[in-house]
Amino acid sequence: MPKFVIEREIPEAGKLSPEQLRGISQTSCGVLKSLGPQIQWLQSYVTDDKIYCVYIAPDEETVLKHAQQGGFPANRISQVRSTIDPTTAE
Repeated sequence: MPKFVIEREIPEAGKLSPEQLRGISQTSCGVLKSLGPQIQWLQSYVTDDKIYCVYIAPDEETVLKHAQQGGFPANRISQVRSTIDPTTAE
């Protein structure tokens, strides 16, 4: 199943409180549940003005549907083509 990185432009995302992040997470999980098991949220990274989310989904359209139903921006959706880490250098 393809993996995607979603870039979400959210001004001052890095200043969101733990309660606000919990609420966003709960909304996301609720939408994921309604969409079924074909889409999975793996992890998100919160920076100053963006949140980068990693999802497994059958296609970009499913990722976009999640964003629309959850009311989240999805400014850029990129399919992961491969991964590397320090062991790649060995």
